[in-house]
Parts: sequence; structure tokens; C-alpha cells
Amino acid sequence: MMTTMAASQSAPPPGWALAQRLLMDRMNEVAPVFQERYTRHDGTFVWRRAWPGMDGSDDGYESYHNWPLFYALGGSADVHRRSRFLWDAVTRQFTAYGQVWREFDAYYDWMHHGESSIYLYYFGLADPTVDADRERALRFAHMYTGDDPEAPNWDAARRLMRSPITGSRGPRLENSWDDWATHRAVLARYPAPFEDIPGVTGPIADWNDDKVYAEILRLLNARQMRGDVPLNLTATSLVTHAFAHTGDDRYRRWVLDYLEAWAERIAANGGLCPDNVGPNGRIGELMDGKWWGGYYGWRWPHGFMSIIQPLTIAAMNAVLLTGDMRYLDIPRGQLDRMVELGRTEAGKRLIPTRHTDQGWTKYEPLRPEFPLQLWYMSQDPHDAARLELFPERQTDWKRVLPGRGKGDDIHIAPWYWYIHGEAPDYPQQILDTQWAETVRRLDLMAHDNSDPETWDVHHWQQINPVCTEALVQLTCGGPQIIYHGGLLHVRLRYFDRDARRPGLPPDVGALVSRLDADSTTVTLVNTSMLHERHMILQSGAFGEHEFTEVQEVADGGVPADGTVPVRVNARHFNVVLPPGRTLTLRLGLRRYVHAPSYAQPV
Repeated sequence: MMTTMAASQSAPPPGWALAQRLLMDRMNEVAPVFQERYTRHDGTFVWRRAWPGMDGSDDGYESYHNWPLFYALGGSADVHRRSRFLWDAVTRQFTAYGQVWREFDAYYDWMHHGESSIYLYYFGLADPTVDADRERALRFAHMYTGDDPEAPNWDAARRLMRSPITGSRGPRLENSWDDWATHRAVLARYPAPFEDIPGVTGPIADWNDDKVYAEILRLLNARQMRGDVPLNLTATSLVTHAFAHTGDDRYRRWVLDYLEAWAERIAANGGLCPDNVGPNGRIGELMDGKWWGGYYGWRWPHGFMSIIQPLTIAAMNAVLLTGDMRYLDIPRGQLDRMVELGRTEAGKRLIPTRHTDQGWTKYEPLRPEFPLQLWYMSQDPHDAARLELFPERQTDWKRVLPGRGKGDDIHIAPWYWYIHGEAPDYPQQILDTQWAETVRRLDLMAHDNSDPETWDVHHWQQINPVCTEALVQLTCGGPQIIYHGGLLHVRLRYFDRDARRPGLPPDVGALVSRLDADSTTVTLVNTSMLHERHMILQSGAFGEHEFTEVQEVADGGVPADGTVPVRVNARHFNVVLPPGRTLTLRLGLRRYVHAPSYAQPV
């Protein structure tokens, strides 16, 4: 039998608990309004009859990607049902447009595959018993492990992806004129992908000029469309997703083998991650020996972000699968090299974020999520200490900014300071911020009288009123995912024992206020005056941790009078919350000691 902890303390619910429940209740109400405003009866977007090129389906999925996550956190079953209906609708609509085939992007890069696949990963957290989800998880993973002859993306002999552009039709070794049709205007605002494009004299290339575009396309096909790039490491999430459904060790072995192949390439390049590996496995093979200049690499279009994010995503997946923290050394090495190569301008420390034929360039402030994602998993103070190298940024990093990023992930730094006791008002501030952002998006929707024929493919995701960052941080004790394809890494999950479903039960608020390598402190509040609530706590998003013991504590984390630690030694334990009761627990943990699984205790 599971260990059971019961609350006895009676106290008025704190403001954060009431705000948390109110935010969840209102998002339950507004999600259906969003759907009804922008979709037809069959769930497809009210939009254009045709959408050419290879870009766009990811944006369709992104418009609802966090709805199953919201359900898994405690949102309504209706939102969950709608999220599945809408995934099917996006798949049908973009299959008709030509971007999707066999329910997966026919061909595109892993920044965009990563964005659209998040939706599927959240389905695993929401309900792993859905046969169609499990079947898709395996079928999609096989497109990258060499098990699908219709999608030969993987070169097992050389341990590489055959192209930066991959998908359900296999590697895209040559781009057509129409592939970038909808993206040309956007790319015209980025630095040119090469420095020797005929007709281009400045740092920006006009993709809208047909002559220039033809030259860009020729060079892309000659230099970038064959061989591997770091961005492809994001596919390790898709394969880890298959492991969480099945526990089949071959998926674990594939993830580790692919990440280790890139670690070998980094070592062979003097510790710097190359951004292009040719079809025969040689660094710079199609780039005249240059380790920079590849697709979504050091030069174009985003620079360092497209190197550090996939390395971090893959390393975190490897730790999840093995418990071996040494895999984090792979992204750490790149982060430390950028810090070493940094310089000070106007009293501010900056790091280089691009490398061109002229060397390192585009010096910018460090983005705090890069070291903090590593710190969260490792709990090594040296990872967070990288922030101290940028003292002039401390004030900015502690500020709770209005709005939300594309991935609802812009508040990791102030949350970090809160966890360390330096921002006691953060829970209420982030809940207020997400309330305001939801209201702002509803205002946009209420006044959205423009013609759907003019809408960009990002239109709906910029109005989606469901926000989850505050709920993930405060209730689960972890940061939002790395948006371009990461998995959820948190300390706690909750299950409603009476409703036999994931998420906080009705009326219950949760707040993780402290965490370290061996423990997590959480406060649970039943805001109802009438109903007793029964819940199960799980250690980790995938049950990858283990509770060692649990003890009731008072303010400041000191043991409550008359309490003693209760041994658990399991992934789960029960909590009973009578009406109007509050319970604060210090949870002892052993982290990453179990194989990750979507299996649920209810």
C-alpha cells in the first residue's frame, strides 16, 4: 500500500492558491471560445484553401500544443478532448495542403519538427493508454531509427542523419523552388546563409528577388542539404518518447549512440561543435573544410541558439534515460567556450552568438535559460554560477516581464531566484502576469476582424489563451520545456485519485517553494470548504525519481511540531486534504533512479 499523508492544519487559503485555481478555471472556459472562433465544425482552421511549400504545419500544431499539458496539470477533461480533436484536424488540413504525410511532416528541419512534436509528447503525459498515441510514437520514431524503409533518414553505418531536412518521406537532399515559397519574406530579414552569393553585396540577402533566390537555392542544395547538423539531435526526444511508451531498450541505445556520435565530432573539432557533417561523416565535407556555415548552424539563421538547444535537449534525454549526469558536459563545453570567447562592451559582458568567415561575431548577453536548464537537471551550483559572470544582468533576470514567449518560457530566471529565497512575491507575480496575458489575448481575439486570407500561419498561436508556465513552475517545481522539442523535466506530478486522471484535483493549489539535489518542499492547499480531496504525488514527470521519505514542515522548512519523517522508498504516495486544510511537505528524493515511463498510478 502507498504511504498516505493527511493534512490537519486549518488556515485561510493563501492568495497564490486562490489565484492559481482561478486562472485554471478561467482557462478552462476560454479554450473552447478560442476553438469556436477560429475553426470550422470539423476542427480545421478558417483559413486559406491552399498553403504551398514545406513550412507551416508546425505552426498549426503549436496553436494548441499546450492544451494536453494543461489537462495533465489539472485542466478540464473537455480541454483534453478538444486537444485530440484539434490535433486530428490540423493533421488533416495540412495533409491537404501538402506539408503532412502519414501524419508527420513530409520534410522539414528539426527546429520545426521539434515544435510540432511537443503536442504528441504532452499526449503521453495526458493519457498513455490511447492506442493511437502509442502507435504514432513508435511509427514516428522508426522514421529516425532506420526501421522505416519509406523514411530512410538515418545512416546507421555513419551514425548520422542524411539531411537537415527530413520527415515521413525521408531525407530531402534537394530543395525545390516552392519549398521555401511561404518563408522567403521572413528569411529576407535574416543574415544571408553564405558570404559568396552572386548578386549579394551586404549582410542581408533579398530572398524575394528571384535571381538572388535562385542562387541561394543552388548553394543550399550544393552545400547544406546532404549530411548531418546538430539540430537533428532534437529527434532524440521523439525516440525517448517511444521509450517512455514501451521501455524498449533499443530506443535508449539509439539516443545514446547518436548523442555520443556528436560528442566525438565535437572532440575531433577541438571542443567546438561543428555545424555541418558531410554525407561521408567528415566535418566540413561540403563546406570546403569549414566547421561553420551549415544549415541552422553557427552562421545562419539563429546562431548559437541552434547549437546549444539541441545539445542540451539530447543531453537531458540521455540523463533521463540513464541517470548519468556526465552527458551534461556536452552542452556545458559549448556554453563555457562562448563565455571564454566573450568580451566586455560598455561595462556589459557579452558572448559571441555567430561564427562567419571573418570569425566570431554578434556579441550578445547570455540568455539565462541556457545555464539554468543545465542547473535544474544537475543541481550543480557551478552551472548556475555562470549567471554570476554577468552581474550587470542580475536586475533584468529577476524582473517578471509581462507577456509570454512563443514557448511560454520567458520566466525561468525570476523563478530560479524565487526557489533560492530571493523573490518571495514571485508566485503571485507570475500568476498575475499570466492572467493579464490571457486577458490580452482574449482582447486580441475579440477585436480580430481581419480577413483570414491575409493571416500568417502564426496567427492562432499568438492568440491561444492557454498559458502553462506558471502552473509548471509553481506546481511541478520545474522550468517550462526547451521549446524547440524538449521533454518536460520537473520534480512532481499530481493525480486525482477520485477522478482517476492526471492533474491537481478540483480546488487544490500547489506550490513548490524549495528544491535541491536531494529534496523538494511543496505546499498543498484545499480551497474548498466542503469537499475532501484525495491525490497521488509522483516523483518526476515520468516517475524517474524516487521519494525516500516525507515529513510535514512548517514555515521556513523546519519540521512541524510532533512530526517525524515517514519512509516512502517509492515513486508515489497518497495525500488526503480535508476541506480548508493545508499541508506543507519536505520530500526526500533520489533522482533519476527509475526508467522513465508514461505509466500512471491511477
